[in-house]
Amino acid sequence: MNVSLPLVAILGAVVWVAWRYMGLRGWHIAVCLLFGFFLSATSAAPEIRRLVTVLVRSLSQH
Repeated sequence: MNVSLPLVAILGAVVWVAWRYMGLRGWHIAVCLLFGFFLSATSAAPEIRRLVTVLVRSLSQH
């Protein structure tokens, strides 16, 4: 599954709302980005990708 632009835009909007209204700091965002970047290089990446695919498909069917 390729991550589609709308999914990235939604996640970006959630991060912006958390930063703007929930007190998320810039370094929190940087740590989350680095965690995601390094997590994508592990052996857990295919399972995470499969889980996201299942979630997106189940949400799009309703």
